[in-house]
Amino acid sequence: MSQISNSHTRKTIYLVRHGETDYNLRKIVQGSGIDSDLNETGKNQAIAFHEAFQAENFDALFVSELKRTHQSVAPFVQSGLKQLIIPELNEINWGVLEGKEPTPERYNHFLGISARWKKGDYEASVDGGESAASMYARQKIGLAKILSTDYQKILICMHGRAIRSFLCLLTGEELKNMDKFPHENLGLYILEQNTADKFNITRFNYTDHLKKA
Repeated sequence: MSQISNSHTRKTIYLVRHGETDYNLRKIVQGSGIDSDLNETGKNQAIAFHEAFQAENFDALFVSELKRTHQSVAPFVQSGLKQLIIPELNEINWGVLEGKEPTPERYNHFLGISARWKKGDYEASVDGGESAASMYARQKIGLAKILSTDYQKILICMHGRAIRSFLCLLTGEELKNMDKFPHENLGLYILEQNTADKFNITRFNYTDHLKKA
């Protein structure tokens, strides 16, 4: 087991999904190709999350390139928290499913790919989209960037499917089990670093703060 180097501090990660968008409300797949805004509910969720956790005194904030993550943690930035954009935290690309109204055929297409991932076929992808293997590989690069910093208490805002994969990466869970990690808009996971590149989950999809949203 690789221990944490003395040159780097042990990290605590607060990991949240972005707030609600109209695409979420209408159950339309967004993916990395849809750069949507938060709706009013999402904005209220962002305010509620900030009110609940502003006293944590985070050292830094990491977000994806997509503005729904930026808007979800904007109150922290407005309070002076440094924000860093990590493209590798982007949502998976859902190819032909992105931005389309849900239909039984599209849902079955999604379920088919998800079933293949659960069987360990990580190279499977939606037509024109990204595979789980590709997402996981880029997330390794993004995590390395984060772990190379000296920030100790970190807030990360990213996306639903990407969070499931990222939690596998952080904890060492097999990628085929990523669906064991549920997610809500502005739902929170807290993780504590226990080796150089692995973390333990200490709070699992916590949503009590959203009761005020």
